[in-house]
Amino acid sequence: MIIYNVTILVDHSIHDSWLKWMQTKHIKEVLATGKFTKARLVKVLVDDTTDGITYSVQYTTPSRQLLHEYYKEHASALRQEGINLFADKMFAFRTELEVLEEFN
Repeated sequence: MIIYNVTILVDHSIHDSWLKWMQTKHIKEVLATGKFTKARLVKVLVDDTTDGITYSVQYTTPSRQLLHEYYKEHASALRQEGINLFADKMFAFRTELEVLEEFN
């Protein structure tokens, strides 16, 4: 299992509209690609929020192959919408994580 993790620093000036867009539109559109089985939106807890508020979106997919299909078929268009809406008021970086084992 692979987790596609997107960490985003969101400027205070767009925070509310960005969060609403993520919760009601963007995450649903990423899941609608059929490449992921679930998504989790989490707030990164830090003491200093001077530059904005940080979130992480974790999309789970069964394989790297499906993740690379997402990159090839969907990622550019979905990322572009965020850029068009929020321009330089958000900064994102992406990581790929392989789940080795889960414990409960």
